[in-house]
This record gives sequence, structure tokens and C-alpha cells, in this order.
Amino acid sequence: MAATSWNRHHIISLADFQPFEYDAVLQTAASFQEVLSRRTKKVPALQGQVIANLFFESSTRTRSSFELAAKRLSADTLNFAPGTSSITKGETILDTAKTYLAMGTDIMVIRHREAGVPLAIANEMDRLQTRVGVFNAGDGQHEHPSQALLDLFTICTLFDPEKPRLSLLQGKKIAIVGDILHSRVARSNIWSLTASGAEVHLVGPPTLLPKAFADFVKGSDELPRKLFVHWSLEPALENADFVMALRIQKERMTSHLLPSLREYHWRYGITGDRLQHCQPDVKVLHPGPVNRGVEISSELMDDPKFSLISQQVTSGVAVRMALLYLMSSGKA
Repeated sequence: MAATSWNRHHIISLADFQPFEYDAVLQTAASFQEVLSRRTKKVPALQGQVIANLFFESSTRTRSSFELAAKRLSADTLNFAPGTSSITKGETILDTAKTYLAMGTDIMVIRHREAGVPLAIANEMDRLQTRVGVFNAGDGQHEHPSQALLDLFTICTLFDPEKPRLSLLQGKKIAIVGDILHSRVARSNIWSLTASGAEVHLVGPPTLLPKAFADFVKGSDELPRKLFVHWSLEPALENADFVMALRIQKERMTSHLLPSLREYHWRYGITGDRLQHCQPDVKVLHPGPVNRGVEISSELMDDPKFSLISQQVTSGVAVRMALLYLMSSGKA
């Protein structure tokens, strides 16, 4: 296991993450990646601890990945399903969290369609002076830290599988394409990728990419951040090292922000032809689920020469193992 110091009790946002914390996650995840390559893919790191997955919103990849990560660490898991819970009888979210606290939960993994719910639960756990850690697994249009961290791990391991680290992305150009407005993944990735010294270029229709995103992050002398906004695809793709396509989140749109999905693909869809603007060895990512033929062509999605989408899913287990392990050590 990678030797590291960790003092963070909850993980709600990446906005205040420091470079040494990113490196701690990356190198711990690399250790667990090696564990997952063995015949026996289990370690007793969290034996006797209880991880509660409180997903108030539908999820496939994130929920399954956190559950598998906890089991690989030998923790006991509790899985919450809102449709069959006391929430349907009027119980509040905080009372639900307290119920799981009373069962001996050590870490709560929270997903909710409203921004701020994981933070509210973390504040309540702190008010009650518990030792329970809270992890934000996606809240509204706020953040999705574990997705951004597994994206970071997927990219960094391309350059150094043994010792992935933030500095490997210094000077790289990364284009994030699509529904930036509604994307918690984009917000977390902006924090993590700009912290690495990479140039991050956001691109999408004006209705899905407000100009205000140009001021989303503030740099400093110690941690300069480079973020650019485009409404035309070609400048964002020019000489890009990585392209991340985002899902069009129709379920979050309260008005008609796009003429049609066909026109979106015509203007912003990522295809093999459009990658000719990028570096020859460009790689393509997508956090999933993917609308094939909308954000990205089916041919490109399945092309192992360019696509890292499958590797992202695989990386998720090792990264979430690392996060649960580090949060457990941060409670000491």
C-alpha cells in the first residue's frame, strides 16, 4: 500500500483539494489496481467497517463501483433504495442518515438530485460528534468527485502506470465537450484538471455553456489554473491531447435548450473525422451513460485506439477503494 498522510474526514468537493491529496489518491489507487490484478482480489483493509450506499438518485456505474470497492476492502455494505424506504412514508433525509448511523455505519456514500444534500448530512454527522465520514457520490449540478478522480487516474496511468501523479498532465490540452451547464462531472473535472497544470477547454452550445464558466476557477501563484470557453468545436479540439464528451442531460433541462439531438451531433458530436484536429495519439473519454450517435459516434466509442471509456469503468473500482481507504484513515 502506498504510504501517504491523509487528514480529510469528508469528501464533498474537489474545489479545495491540494496537489498532494490528488497524488495520494492516484498512488493509493495504483496500489489497489495491482491488488485487483491478482487472483484473490480482496484485502482486509476495512474489515469490520460498515459502508452505507445512500443513493437517492438512480445510478449504475457509481453505485456498483462503490459497492464492489467496499467488498474488495472486506467492509460490510448497506444499500439504500428510496423506492422501498421510509422516505416514501415521509421520513426526512437526515433521519434516514441517522438510522444508518444507529446501525453502526462508518462511511456514508451519498447521491442525490439536489445539490448540497451530502454536505448537509456531513454537517449533521459533525454536529452529532460522530466519526462517520461522508462521501459525495454526485449531488445535483454541484460535483461528482469520484468520477473526476477516476478520470484523472485513467489519464495519468497512460503516462506512468506504476506511479501516476498530477504533474504528468502539466501542459497537456484537455477539451471537455457538451452539456457543461448541467454536468457535475464537468465541475469536478475542471477543479482536478486545472490543478494539474493542464489547459482545460470547455466547448458546447451557448445555451449549455454560459460565458460565466470562464471565471469558474480562480488561480493563484502557487496553483495557476488555465480554463478557456468556446462555442465552436474546432478551436477547442485543435492539438488536444484528450477529449472528454459529456452526456446531454435531457432530464435536467427545464426548457428547450437544443433544437434537436441530430443538430447537436452535427455541431458538437465527437467523430473520427473531428479528431483529425487533435494530436495524433489523442484519447477520448466519456463518464457514461453514453447516448451513442449524439455525444460520440458508435464507431469511435468502440475503437480501442482512441477510446478510454472501458478503462474509466475499470479504474473506478480501484479509485473508490483508494478513497474509502483514505477516508477511513482520515477518521483516526
